[in-house]
Amino acid sequence: MDNSYTDEIIDRLSSIYDLSILKDEFLHFENPYQILIATILSAQTTDKSVNSVTRELFFKYPGVNELADAEQTDIERIIYVTGFFHAKAKNIIATAKILKTSFNGIIPGTSELLMTLPGVGRKTALIVLENAFGIIDGIAVDTHVKRVSMRLGLTDSSDPVKIEKDLLLIFKKSHWGRINRLFIIHGRRICSAKKPLCERCIISDLCKWDKKSMDRAGIEPAASTMPR
Repeated sequence: MDNSYTDEIIDRLSSIYDLSILKDEFLHFENPYQILIATILSAQTTDKSVNSVTRELFFKYPGVNELADAEQTDIERIIYVTGFFHAKAKNIIATAKILKTSFNGIIPGTSELLMTLPGVGRKTALIVLENAFGIIDGIAVDTHVKRVSMRLGLTDSSDPVKIEKDLLLIFKKSHWGRINRLFIIHGRRICSAKKPLCERCIISDLCKWDKKSMDRAGIEPAASTMPR
């Protein structure tokens, strides 16, 4: 794939989404500990939902040591609205215990070490590395990145691991740090799963979305007409 195509996608999305002023659209955090815990909690829920609980969570458990000693039932009460609260509470407490005993309370700075923690997969590790340490080690693929990438013809896979590999090959490394957030915000505001606003999409002329092929790939169809 020609770099001019992927450059055009990034340039157009960047022209309408100023990431420097859209921080409230994403997870709220003040340090590596907070972004790690918030990202674990963000699995299968929205950043807004996580942000609604982390103020109380981090006030009561401001660091690894406090969270490691927390009662699971109290954590479950606080994070209930994020869904899967039993597993999430168990994971963040277990993560805090490991950080306390094996990492001297410090959040590790490599994806390999981060992925040894409960509840941390590659997507979470990449988000933590970028936001906590400014390290761009890949492209985090969530549901929005998956959907937008497939509709734009950037990948023919529905597997996040394969999608990331495809994106890493076709986008310049200088773009990697922006792709996740640009695709997420575009997916939320315009390129939604069920009713994409194709008539308002700044990259609609670049879109390769075909309803039948996307249905077969497991992407939710739109209720409106397909883009040209």
